[in-house]
Amino acid sequence: MMKIGFVFSSAPHGSASGREGLDALLAASAFCDNLVVFFIGDGVFQLLEGQQPGQILSRDYIASFKMLPLCDVETIYACQASLTARGLEQTSTVLSTQALSLEQIKTQLSGCDRILHF
Repeated sequence: MMKIGFVFSSAPHGSASGREGLDALLAASAFCDNLVVFFIGDGVFQLLEGQQPGQILSRDYIASFKMLPLCDVETIYACQASLTARGLEQTSTVLSTQALSLEQIKTQLSGCDRILHF
């Protein structure tokens, strides 16, 4: 079975990248059982709970990440260094993630047959 990695590395507002990645991830979950999600760099901001994108005239899709476990997407990682650098270690998130070091993330990514980057 093919293993597909989804990497979120951009901030949630200012571009449609995060929303497009979430849409692709949800669509892929209907066809593939072996999906892995990574939040690295500014992508960890995708996980923050309580965002109010309407104030900057943006669409709210962050809460939709809560649907991933319902779609059997349960392997979800966040970069520990990215969380620490942005002061997000103790912050409430919309998803339960496992924090990994950058080296551990590289190892997990190397096991993916395809990687989609958003």
